[in-house]
Amino acid sequence: MVPALSYLRQFERLIEKSKKERLTTPELALVNKLDLAELHQLQLAADLSASLIEDWLLRYKFKNLLRNGKPASNRYKEKLAKSIAKDLSNHEKWYTHGNSIHKDILEKEMDLEIDDYSTEEGLKEAVWEYFWSMLEYVNRHRFRSFVQGREFI
Repeated sequence: MVPALSYLRQFERLIEKSKKERLTTPELALVNKLDLAELHQLQLAADLSASLIEDWLLRYKFKNLLRNGKPASNRYKEKLAKSIAKDLSNHEKWYTHGNSIHKDILEKEMDLEIDDYSTEEGLKEAVWEYFWSMLEYVNRHRFRSFVQGREFI
């Protein structure tokens, strides 16, 4: 599986090269093989991902967000959520779609407060046990992806 943004970024790169009349014959052949409808679907998927991140941050993470000891304004929350979603979607910054991002980076670079579950007695072990169990389940059934919600436990 390849992130949608990788296809989109390469397409944008080829378009920029063509504007400068530096597109090579092999690159032109690649552009001609691209399915524009599929590229559009990839852009929609990327936009949906960013939208879901923003929505989750606003609905849950920033619900009681404080700024300078006072409740943060909706405008501030929306601006921060949009900035974080954009940054998390920057695969050129993180180099890979499935790479984890250390909480210190999220806190320092994105101004995102992270709840450290590892400091709570027994919670760290429970989270890791769940993670390895789900990973084994996904691998055993050869699922390409797996999302668990409250309706599916």
